[in-house]
Amino acid sequence: MAVYSFLDLAYDVLKVATQPLTYQEVWQAGKENGLTDKIKTSGKTPWQSLGAQLYVEVRDNEDSRFMKVGKRPARFFLKDRAAELASDAVAKIEKEESKKKEKKTAYHERDIHPLLTYFAYANPSFNRGRSIFTKTIFHERSQRSGYNEWIHPDIVGFYLPLDDWRPDVIEFNRLSDNNSLKLFSFEVKKSLTKANYREAYFQAVSNSSWAHEGYLVAAEILQDDEFLAELERLASSFGIGIIHLDPIDIDSSSILYPARVRDILDWETINKLCEQNTDFEKFLQDVKIDFESKRIHRAEFDEIVKDIRKYIREKLKIEPEA
Repeated sequence: MAVYSFLDLAYDVLKVATQPLTYQEVWQAGKENGLTDKIKTSGKTPWQSLGAQLYVEVRDNEDSRFMKVGKRPARFFLKDRAAELASDAVAKIEKEESKKKEKKTAYHERDIHPLLTYFAYANPSFNRGRSIFTKTIFHERSQRSGYNEWIHPDIVGFYLPLDDWRPDVIEFNRLSDNNSLKLFSFEVKKSLTKANYREAYFQAVSNSSWAHEGYLVAAEILQDDEFLAELERLASSFGIGIIHLDPIDIDSSSILYPARVRDILDWETINKLCEQNTDFEKFLQDVKIDFESKRIHRAEFDEIVKDIRKYIREKLKIEPEA
């Protein structure tokens, strides 16, 4: 019996599709129709494997059943259905997509915070085995006078090597350059789309450039080659990284584009944040106390939810993978 392949899935999806689809859309349609269950793969990002195979198939196989329509992003369709396509088909698709607004969800932006707290503490691709703790900064507790727009991050985090370094080394570090402390800043959004990504990114630039590492974080990020390339360009140009939190498979959450690490903190902005927000000021006080006492007082920071999948199921109304 022949093995059901990625290209078989693409063919089955595209033979009934009403328009050309990106490889991400092909995968999503296959998932909704139960076709992805027939694919034997252990990869964490099977849609990328599908995309790679479609690109190579169209480029290198003259007898391919598939055709590529448009660029950035490329869409795929079946050759034997080419006559069904109007000359302006791609233009119409792109026009409709540009009108789409953020998808309504059953959860609020702040409901995502525990996912980020879990990610920062537990995900080795981010923390590299370090214990990073976070603290939500409540904007409603900030003073609103003056030039305060986009100054407050949603979440801040820190790392102190209290469990990793010997006590004498920590003391000596305090006498020298005191570079053991690492501060993180996060701007959190439910989703990133073509409609909101620029405002969201530059909000993160404004909110997070004071820290050693700053990130824009979202639970849903449009899977579109041109869009992802633009996010990569912004991250490369301005240094704010991008994190994708995946509620379906929280342990597959990842850094899409890393932050540019800063060696020097922006003390003027840190001072302004303390003046404007009592949560941020207390966060610094608590980190200082932890450093002095050589012990992390976890109760002062955001709770790390023990059963994060249960939280996602009950709070976000999303059924996570087991």
